[in-house]
Amino acid sequence: MASANNNNNKTPIFITGATGYIGGSVLERLLKHPSAGTFEISAIVRNAEKAKILESKFGVRVVHGSHQDLDKLEALAENAHVVFHCADADDEPAARAILSGLRKRHAKLGDLPILIHTSGTGELTDDARGEYATETVYSDLNVAQLKAIPESAFHRNVDLLVVEADEQGYARTHIVLPSTIYGIAQGALFDAGVSNPHSIQIPYLIKAALDRKRAGVVGPGKALWPDVHIHDVADLYIQLFDQIVSNPDKTGHGWEGFYFGENGEHSWYQISRAIGEALVALGIASDAEPTPFSVAELVKYFGSERMGWYSGSNSRCRADRGRAIGWKPRYTTEDMLKSIRPEIEAIIKQQKAAGKA
Repeated sequence: MASANNNNNKTPIFITGATGYIGGSVLERLLKHPSAGTFEISAIVRNAEKAKILESKFGVRVVHGSHQDLDKLEALAENAHVVFHCADADDEPAARAILSGLRKRHAKLGDLPILIHTSGTGELTDDARGEYATETVYSDLNVAQLKAIPESAFHRNVDLLVVEADEQGYARTHIVLPSTIYGIAQGALFDAGVSNPHSIQIPYLIKAALDRKRAGVVGPGKALWPDVHIHDVADLYIQLFDQIVSNPDKTGHGWEGFYFGENGEHSWYQISRAIGEALVALGIASDAEPTPFSVAELVKYFGSERMGWYSGSNSRCRADRGRAIGWKPRYTTEDMLKSIRPEIEAIIKQQKAAGKA
């Protein structure tokens, strides 16, 4: 990547979401990468204390700001040969600012910058409301199937912009679509309190269960979703990055650059039942069997009825493209179910510390 290097002969990398669950896990691996000495990593961070730790302890160049500071995002992207966008998959203005920066870089330097964008398998969801398991299974090698996803799907508006940038030829773009991510993230950034170690999807169900003193489920919970451990997801980003660097012409990008993150699948009932069993074991509930959420509870616990039904949708896929470039996920659905009790215990500890429990 010599043509992409800065004057100091280092490869400029910009990462968003460094203080988050996915971004922190990816940054953790970039800092430990065998080629880490050749990277010049930049991040944008809102929290001044975390920014200070990132700079002083981890050698990351930090710009103080948020993803609403579009001029800063654009400038950071323009100054990077590689961008890992690991923050909000639905923030279209932020995505446009990053793409604008990459376009400017290409026009100015002739460099073909690399974007690894984060989306999610929420893009594949239906409106099953827990009533059935779909037979539709997506493969990330099936481009015709990917192109047929409706524009109204979750995350789709931003993903189409990312693919368009690749088609226009000013960047090589790749999209990682994790599924239900689980596990408490580990590493120096998490130990230092810089990055968030917890996922979002399963904790929503856990927090609802703790509040109602019983596990809840959308409908009968028959719908299916894939799952993937946070460490396996982070490894997928790095495997993809390494493949792009070592073998760019044989690494799928654009429409051939969708990479699902999954290593097994589960029903929503299985998650809710595991939460219920943990609540009984912890003396919080007397019955492990989940009960259906009412519409009022969907609004209360998920913010809206629509987002509540999301936890009863189907999203089935196979991470064929990632495996084809050498990604080897280690954790299984069984590990996901085993991770639920430690996650509950961590959330209870958090709530006690915050005076909520």
